[in-house]
Amino acid sequence: MPSPQPPTGRTCIVTGASSGIGRATAIALAEKSAHLCLAARNEAALEEVAALCRAAGAEALVQPTDVTSRAEVDRLIQAAFDHWGRIDVLVACAGAYVRAHAMALTVEDLERSLAVNFYGTVYCMLAALPHMLRQRDGHLILVTSMDAKKGLPLDGPYVAAKAAASGLAECMRQDLHGTGVHITTVFPARVDTPLIGSLRVPAVSAKIPPEAVAAAIVKALRNRPPEVILPFQARLFHYVNTCSPRLGDWFVRVLHLEGWEDGVPEGVTRL
Repeated sequence: MPSPQPPTGRTCIVTGASSGIGRATAIALAEKSAHLCLAARNEAALEEVAALCRAAGAEALVQPTDVTSRAEVDRLIQAAFDHWGRIDVLVACAGAYVRAHAMALTVEDLERSLAVNFYGTVYCMLAALPHMLRQRDGHLILVTSMDAKKGLPLDGPYVAAKAAASGLAECMRQDLHGTGVHITTVFPARVDTPLIGSLRVPAVSAKIPPEAVAAAIVKALRNRPPEVILPFQARLFHYVNTCSPRLGDWFVRVLHLEGWEDGVPEGVTRL
């Protein structure tokens, strides 16, 4: 089985690369001289990120992609393969933050979240996997959310999709043991990205910079851990909640971990 390799010279596809974690990851990989295929819907923003990656000395290919379209995802993977002849790494960062209170939850809310956060990830994984299996070498990195470990009030649609993606990844990781293909699931807590730009959070769960997640992803390419949870307080809370979900629920209520959205008074629950 191939030993872990640094990103240098490896073909890395990054979805959601126009902003947030995807953007930070693309730049971090560029600094390691990876070959980058950048995907997102916003082509202009992708070109800006690609310019930064090239300035860092990396080769960058821009491929506008809506991950909810299987056809567009297939074109993305094929474009990277046609350009470099192999697919070494997929970092699935594309996401959508869909919230709804349980008493106002609709099927459409769930479908919107699943389309991006679950199926968008699955389409990318399944399109890249055959190339990696042929190579007997590859790394699938799924950026989900700490919410997939502990759901928070109002976050039902988002959590459902992220938990589905992380659950599938856990099964696939074991299925693929011995094939040379590795899967790492990344569970960041709140991250300072446009995705939750309007969400204010308590100090105990302060938003971390996307660059911190990107650094963890680059490290994971070397170490190939099954899971990465960050920051430290998220790992600690996960341990507490695993030992006692009731205590975890209490912490969520007391600390107001779901946060507050701009325009919604503190303590008011949206219905």
